[in-house]
Amino acid sequence: NILWYTELAFWLRLWKRSDEYGFLKDCPSQVLQQKLMDLDRAFRDCFDRSQPLKRLPVFKRKGTGEGIRFPQGFRIENRRIFLPKIGWVGFHKSREIEGAIKNITITRKADRWYASIQTEQDIEIQNHPCESEIGIDAGIKCFAAFSDGTLVEGVNSFRRHEDTLAREQRKLARKERGSQNWKKQKRKISRLHHTISNVRSDFLHKLSTETSQNHARVFVEGLQIRNMSASGRGTIEEPGRNVRAKSGLNKAILDQGWFEFRRQLDYKLFWKGGMLVEVNPRHTSQRCSCCGHTSKENRLSQAEFECIACGYEENADVNAAKNIKTVGQTEMVCEANHVGGRQQEPVGTREEVLPVAS
Repeated sequence: NILWYTELAFWLRLWKRSDEYGFLKDCPSQVLQQKLMDLDRAFRDCFDRSQPLKRLPVFKRKGTGEGIRFPQGFRIENRRIFLPKIGWVGFHKSREIEGAIKNITITRKADRWYASIQTEQDIEIQNHPCESEIGIDAGIKCFAAFSDGTLVEGVNSFRRHEDTLAREQRKLARKERGSQNWKKQKRKISRLHHTISNVRSDFLHKLSTETSQNHARVFVEGLQIRNMSASGRGTIEEPGRNVRAKSGLNKAILDQGWFEFRRQLDYKLFWKGGMLVEVNPRHTSQRCSCCGHTSKENRLSQAEFECIACGYEENADVNAAKNIKTVGQTEMVCEANHVGGRQQEPVGTREEVLPVAS
C-alpha cells in the first residue's frame, strides 16, 4: 500500500518521538514536510496517465540529489541568509533578487552548496524586437546548424574530460571503500563531474541567449531524445546488435545536451515575446531545400548534400535546417488558416431557420 502525504505526516510526528528516529527533531519540521510533499507528488505523477514516462520513485543512495527546501522562516540580509535551526550563512549573491520570495532551496553539488531563491513577480508580455525566423538542425559532429548557414561546433564537455575521469575512477577502485582516502578521491571525482556539467551549461546558456535575442521564431526538430539514447543491449531472448557502437552514440547524444538547449530556448524566447516551434523531423535530412525533391541518394555523405533532381549543393546540416524552417512556417500558416476558418463561416453556407407562426 502507498502512504500519501496525510498518513506520512501523521507518522512523521510519531517517528520524531521514537528512539530510533529521534534525530529527525534536529531538522526543521517544514523541511521534512516538504520532502513528504515531494514524495506524494512523485507517487501521483506515477499514476497520472498523461505522464506515461513517469515511474515509481525509488530510494536514492547517499550523495545523490541532496537538497532541502525552506518554505518560510528564512531571512535575507545583504549577502547572508538565515535558515531555521542552522543560523546565518554567508553566500555569493550572483544577481539582485526581484519579486516576492516564496521559498529557498539548498542543494549540494560536489563540494559546494547552492541557494536557489524562488520569487513571484508580475512580468509584462513583451513584443520581440526582431522579426527574424530561423531553423536549427541538431547534430553530434556539429552541435547546431542554422538555416542562415551558421555552424556551431559542440563543446563535447564529457569527451574532453573522459580520459581524466576514467583515470580518477581507477584510482578510486584501488582504495579501501569508506576510508578517508576513498572519500577524498570520491570528492575529487564529484568536482570533475561538476566541472563537466558547468562547461556544458555555460555553452548552452550563451548560445540559447544569443539565439533568443536575435530571432523571434525558432524552429527545431521534435526529437524523442529518450528513445534515441535508449540502450542497445536488448534482452536475453533478443540481444542487441552493435552494442558498443550504440553505446558510443548514446554517450555522444547525451553529451550534447539537446534537450537542455531546447528547454532554455523555450523559456528565453517566451520571456522576450518570441516562440519556439517543434516540427516533425521526418525526411528533413533527405529533402532538397531548393526544389523539394526527397531521396536517400541526395546525401552524398554525413556532411554533404547534393540533390539528384536539380543539382543543388549544400552542407547537409544546413540543408536540413532550411527544411525545418520551411516545414515550421508551413505548419504555422496552415494552423492559422484552420483557426480562422473555424471562427467565421463562408458566406452563403449557413441556413437560416425562420420561426413558424402557430
